[in-house]
Amino acid sequence: MAPGIPAAMERPHFIGIGGAGMSGIAKILAQRGAKVAGSDAKESGTAEALRALGATVHIGHAAGHLADDASCVVVSSAIRADNPELLRAAELSVPVVHRSDALASLMGGLRAIAVAGTHGKTTTTSMLAVALTELNLDPSYAIGGDLAGPGTNAAHGEGTVFVAEADESDRSFQKYDPEVAIVLNVELDHHANYASMDEIYESFEVFAGKIVPGGTLVIAADQEGAVELTERARALPSLNVVTYGESETADVRVHRITPRGLTSEVTVILNGKYLTFTVSVPGRHYALNAVAALAAGVALGIPAHNLASALGKYTGVKRRLQLKGEAAGVQVIDSYAHHPTEMTADLEAMRGAASDARLLVVFQPHLFSRTQELGTEMGQALALADASVVLDIYPAREDPIPGITSALIIDAARSAGADVTAVHDKAAVPGAVAGMAKPGDLVLTMGAGDVTELGPQILDHLSS
Repeated sequence: MAPGIPAAMERPHFIGIGGAGMSGIAKILAQRGAKVAGSDAKESGTAEALRALGATVHIGHAAGHLADDASCVVVSSAIRADNPELLRAAELSVPVVHRSDALASLMGGLRAIAVAGTHGKTTTTSMLAVALTELNLDPSYAIGGDLAGPGTNAAHGEGTVFVAEADESDRSFQKYDPEVAIVLNVELDHHANYASMDEIYESFEVFAGKIVPGGTLVIAADQEGAVELTERARALPSLNVVTYGESETADVRVHRITPRGLTSEVTVILNGKYLTFTVSVPGRHYALNAVAALAAGVALGIPAHNLASALGKYTGVKRRLQLKGEAAGVQVIDSYAHHPTEMTADLEAMRGAASDARLLVVFQPHLFSRTQELGTEMGQALALADASVVLDIYPAREDPIPGITSALIIDAARSAGADVTAVHDKAAVPGAVAGMAKPGDLVLTMGAGDVTELGPQILDHLSS
C-alpha cells in the first residue's frame, strides 16, 4: 500500500471526477500515489490536469469505464442511482464511498481545519491555504474552487495541517473531525435537503460536535444564524468557542475595514492588541472571511502577526469576483454568487470598488428549488445593478418544478425598480450585453452554472 493512502483508496474510481469537490480528492490521492480513475460528462481543463497527475479520465458514463480491480467507487450526492458505473459497481460488489468519507479518510492523522457556512467557504479555505503555504507550512488542502495563485483546488502537502471546505448541502460535513472548525454564517439554503432553519441548526450543531475534544469553533459574531448556533455550541463539552466580527462582544473584534480600491485594509483587536493587515480582494464580506481565517490559524497556534501578513498574499479564487478581461473600456468580471446574500455582497463590493461605474449583471439562476424559495430575494438583489439580463434556470442535478421559472426573479426585480431583461437564448447574451455596455462600465456574469462561459464571449463581442 502506498504511504498515506487508506487501503480502500488505493485504486478509486470517481463518478463525476471533474467536479470541484471530487477532483480535489482525486488530485490528492494521485499525488499520494494512488491509481486514480474516473469519468465525467465532458472534457475539461480539470480532466487534463488529472491526467497530468497520472489519473485515467473517461468522458461520458459507461459501465465499461469501471475497472474490475477498482478498490472503491467514489460518488457525490449528485450522482443518480441509475448511473451505469454505479450499477456496474453493484454487480462487481465494489464498495461505494461518498465523497465526504473519502475526504475524511485523507485528513486522518493531520491537524484539520474545516471551513463551513452557507456562504464564503471557498474563499476562506483558499485564504488559509495560501497563507499557510506562504508561511512554509506546506499544508494539504481541498477547496471548491481554483486558487488564482497556485491555480488548483487541491494539493497534498508534506506539512501537518489539512484545510478543507466542509459542505453542509447534504450534511456531509458531519463526517469530519477537525481540530479547528470555522462557521461563517448559517442561513436556509439547499431546500431539497433542508425543510426549515431548525434542521439547518441541528445539522451545524452536529458538525460542531464533531470537533475533537479541546478543539476550537471559530464562528461569526454578527450573523443571526451564527449567533444562534454559538449559543448551542457553548453547551457542547470540551469545545473552545472563538467569535469574530464587528460586534463589541467578539473575541476577535474587527475595529475597522477600510476599502482601498480593489483591496481592503483591516484592523482587528486580538488579545487586547491592534493588528492591521491587507486583504487583496474587494468587499467587506471578503475582509470578514480573512478575519475568520486569521482566528482559525491563531487557534492552531500560528503567530497572529505572521499569519496576518501572509493572508495579504491571497489574490482570489476563480469565479469569486474574478476579472476575466477588459475590452472597449469595459471590464468583465465573473461571480459564483447564486444565493441572495452572496449576490448582494458581491454587488455591494463592486459598487464600493468602482462607485462611478455603471454595473451591468448577467444572472443565471441555479436550481429550481432555490429559485422557488428565494427567487423574490434574488430579484431584489438585482436592484443593486444598473441593468440586468436574466437567463433561464440552470437545473444542475434537479428536474423542473412546474411553474418555477426565471419570471419569478424578473417580476420581483421589476417590483423593486430594477431594469431587467429576460433572455432565453444563452447564445444571444454576449451580443445583447455588448450592445448595452459603454466605456467605463462593469459587466458581472453571476451564477453557479455555465454562465461563466459568457465572459470571454462578451469580451469578444466588445472587441469586434
